[in-house]
Amino acid sequence: MKTQAQQNEKYFVLAAGVISLVLLLGIARFAYTPLIPIMLKKTILSDLSAGWLAAINYAGYMCGALIASSVNSLMLKDTLYRAGLIIAIITTAGMALAEDTLVWAIMRFFAGLSSAAGLLIASGLVLNWLMRNNFRRELGIHFMGVGLGIVFTAIAVEIMIDHYNWKDQWILLGITSIFLAIPAWRWLPRPHDGTVTTDGEALQDNPPTRRFIGLMMSSYFCAGFGYVINATFTVAMIERLPDLQGMGEQIWLVIGLTAIPSVLVWEKIARKTGTLYALLLCYIIHIIGILVPVFYTTLAAAMISAILYGCTFIGIVSLVLTMAGRFYPTKPAKLMGKLTLSYGIAQILAPAAAGVMAEQTGHYTGSLIMAAVMMIIGTFILALLIVTENKNVRVLDPA
Repeated sequence: MKTQAQQNEKYFVLAAGVISLVLLLGIARFAYTPLIPIMLKKTILSDLSAGWLAAINYAGYMCGALIASSVNSLMLKDTLYRAGLIIAIITTAGMALAEDTLVWAIMRFFAGLSSAAGLLIASGLVLNWLMRNNFRRELGIHFMGVGLGIVFTAIAVEIMIDHYNWKDQWILLGITSIFLAIPAWRWLPRPHDGTVTTDGEALQDNPPTRRFIGLMMSSYFCAGFGYVINATFTVAMIERLPDLQGMGEQIWLVIGLTAIPSVLVWEKIARKTGTLYALLLCYIIHIIGILVPVFYTTLAAAMISAILYGCTFIGIVSLVLTMAGRFYPTKPAKLMGKLTLSYGIAQILAPAAAGVMAEQTGHYTGSLIMAAVMMIIGTFILALLIVTENKNVRVLDPA
């Protein structure tokens, strides 16, 4: 039985994780999405450069994933997490330094680097603390921070758009980041290296086979394509449609609102079906969400697509990263980082390709089709993994 003090500490740790994702992903990474249409109209930003800036952001994220996968010390990871909070503040406000593509590229790269501190390092630290303190089923709450971050940026940009120019919006978001960084810093305890829980129970790693990791990385690479096109260009896509102009931020808000509870829903599904079967279902729904706007351009279709995308994109990430923690409870961020490297490569390639397509065609239909095709390939790879890797699948079966 947990004492009230232990329960209260858990709530503070989870709150720190959630707030860190609001800052490190919601603002430092995702604020760029609703601000793209504004910057396309008011600055030198073009479709092509918008795509390249997104690719550079994800390159920074991939570098962060590489660091997360190569660092073993929890104390060093804690230091990197706190450095990420500071970098996120600087790079958000830094977008307003100049109307210069090089300056923006530098800011987006380091913003991506800080995002890895949230999604990988903070996730690993929170998961390690939960498992060490025998709270095993709570990581889904942590990933709610991604959806909350999207909701925050959607509402913030919608409120600011008629009152502040693009520079002022970045500065105000940077100031807000300072206030979010304080609890994210203070409420996450310093970690403790070791392989036992607070009750003395040993934490046992269950490493999967190389073939399992290879197939999972290939499938997750495809999921990176499926995720990043919408994550980067949703608002810009909507604003290009004559009947939906002015609705971009609202659609982005719907994605965030749907994403908030989705991680808990997918966590419950995974408990009943097993992680990989839940992930397979998530992939299939995600594909449908990507393809809806290819065939229909009405407001209803945009809403349906946003709901299906919102309820699956962070579900895929949370299931995969939680799976990594199940295999490696003593050092979850190591496998998280390896998997995210494949996910991150896709996030570099896809926005750049989408920017080129949009520049040439004036729309994003080709990009959506590309994302859907890659997701279909990833689904088949995941199905192959489930069929051929019975031993590792059983490790992830419901308890």
